[in-house]
Amino acid sequence: MELAALVTMACELIGGLGIFLLGMKYMSDGMQAVAGASLRRMIGIATNNRFLATAVGIAVTVVVQSSSVTTVMVVGFVNSGVMELAQGVGVIMGANIGTTITGWILVLKIGKYGLPLLGAAAFVYLFSKGDRWRFWAMAFMGVGMVFFGLEIMKDACATIKDLPEFEAWFQRFHADTYLGVLGCALAGCVLTVVVQSSSATLGITISLAFQGVISYETAAALVLGENIGTTITALLASIGVTTNARRAAYFHVLFNIIGVFWVTLIFQWYIEIIQWVVVVDVTKTVMQDGKEVFPNTTAAIAATHSVFNIVNTILFLPLAPLLIRLLNRVVPSKSFKEKPHLTDLDIRMVETPSLAIEQSRKEIVKMGDSCSKMLGWLAELSQQDDPDKKLADRLKHREQVLDSMQDEVAQFVTNLLSGNVPHSVAEEARGQLRIADEYESVSDYIANLDSFDRKLRRDGHRFTPQQLVSLAQLNQHVAEYLTAVNEAFIHNNANVLVKTSPLAKRLRNDIKMLRLRHLEELSDGGIAPAVSIAWLATLNAYARVRDHSHNIAETISGEK
Repeated sequence: MELAALVTMACELIGGLGIFLLGMKYMSDGMQAVAGASLRRMIGIATNNRFLATAVGIAVTVVVQSSSVTTVMVVGFVNSGVMELAQGVGVIMGANIGTTITGWILVLKIGKYGLPLLGAAAFVYLFSKGDRWRFWAMAFMGVGMVFFGLEIMKDACATIKDLPEFEAWFQRFHADTYLGVLGCALAGCVLTVVVQSSSATLGITISLAFQGVISYETAAALVLGENIGTTITALLASIGVTTNARRAAYFHVLFNIIGVFWVTLIFQWYIEIIQWVVVVDVTKTVMQDGKEVFPNTTAAIAATHSVFNIVNTILFLPLAPLLIRLLNRVVPSKSFKEKPHLTDLDIRMVETPSLAIEQSRKEIVKMGDSCSKMLGWLAELSQQDDPDKKLADRLKHREQVLDSMQDEVAQFVTNLLSGNVPHSVAEEARGQLRIADEYESVSDYIANLDSFDRKLRRDGHRFTPQQLVSLAQLNQHVAEYLTAVNEAFIHNNANVLVKTSPLAKRLRNDIKMLRLRHLEELSDGGIAPAVSIAWLATLNAYARVRDHSHNIAETISGEK
């Protein structure tokens, strides 16, 4: 009989935990999809002001519903150079506060409504045509699953009381001595490392305390350990990253270990203060399904989690510069420049699609700017009697850099598309793949233009003075067109085709006119065959630059 009860309890606990974790993921994915634009703005205002960065960390974590996701994202941002260490430290502290919202969600006594909420949201999710409604439904499905999973876990924990030996094992955990508090904290840390979610272990802790399997004091000590256990995710994410990113991950560990250390020293006073703050009697019992339960422990545990992180953040905020200096000493910089990739993209960002797509967009903006610079360098080189070798090498190297950037952007965006991303993000990602490819093609043709000129010079020829003047004007017009397209991409101007149409037509007419003029000059017999071939190849290359720029404009406008 006991074996059957044990199997039932294990199945219910594992099933409830699985539903809880899946609910957290759905809630996170749904909220990220709905609040994607807001997330972009929030990360954008995270400055070196650690107070503002902390506020951003709170807001982002409330949206993504996971301090682990936020912290891993920060490690990715710091690793790629998008975010400074001082910014990352502030966001991490805010993330620790933001994650406590989960505990307060569980305080809402609507567990029995979890299943109806899940069912209703599932119908909206399945039959709604609009993306926004579907993702709102996904978020509410997640909420329903969180409550339903918690109810299943509570029922499973109630079974423990029917198993005297199992209950006796739990009774070994007591937080009535300092060693007992440390033991409970260690157990909470290990459990969180295994489950990989502090929210899930918080749910288990609340379930055990609600059923009276463990006391509130023991639950409070477990919660402290869970704060340390959640740092393992950031530590794993820091493997193989730059020094600054490792410092950010180590700060997260330091923040929680120091916080737990000082709270355990005053643990008995701390839990008394918590009970005074929430004004609840944690020993109060009520009858539920014929068994005594402790309903007030849920609010007390949520408060224990929140107060710990809020007070810890208040204490750490003024000490943050000192700790950053300490980390700079403990984790010294390497003797070489750490830049594993040409772009500032990091695979860790894929966890937050709305922010990841913004980062890939910034890299493509850099590609467009590089193409404009290459046209400027080309204009200088083509008019020089003795071309600057350093400038020519720089142009050739930049074309190679753009090849690698396009590869990195394509790999990053493909990884992003392989996950469950909102339709709007998927559309933008596909557009980015095409635009990155078009910019890379533009850079190829600009490099070809320089190689045509160099080959002509090696053969002892030059374009005629009139051709050089025409070439300078054509290059300027192409540069103006490319700049207008770049600006449209930066500002996401869907009206780009109408705005750039006069420039595109002028370019087409310029190239057509130069071809016709060249054919007329050929009949006079004054142009060497090598010059003629180079000139026609040059005009064709400029036409291709114009075509690829036009393709970018079409993608921005949404026509292709």
